[in-house]
Amino acid sequence: MNRREFLATLALAAAAPAALAVETPLVEVWRSPTCGCCGEWVKHLQKNGFATKVHMVDDTSAMRRALGIPAELGSCHTAKVEGYAIEGHVPASDIKRLLAQRPRARGLAAPGMPAGSPGMDVPGSPPYEVVLVAADGAASVYSRHVPR
Repeated sequence: MNRREFLATLALAAAAPAALAVETPLVEVWRSPTCGCCGEWVKHLQKNGFATKVHMVDDTSAMRRALGIPAELGSCHTAKVEGYAIEGHVPASDIKRLLAQRPRARGLAAPGMPAGSPGMDVPGSPPYEVVLVAADGAASVYSRHVPR
């Protein structure tokens, strides 16, 4: 390898981390330090290509309100990614779809703590729904999931 080829290879290698950073959305998560299922959901995001930043808080309701998620759609943790709220155990696939489609909305919610959702892995769990929270706060079914 000559000097020119070496420098070109070095430049490509230096650019790779910057390119990956653009493709890896950061999900900020507000969760209780005592909730294990929240930690499992964070691991699910990481395994699916998301960067995460976790904020340990005693009460997630303040962040939920700040992001405009109605209390009745609440869960055990609240997150934010690229301007969207993510409430509860929303699968990474739904978050990726949301970011690809970019609807005019507040975000997604998996109300409560649905068994069978990421982080709430319980064999034989019933199907659950993820809802899209519109800009006006109205909720509509975004996806249905049948746990394995």
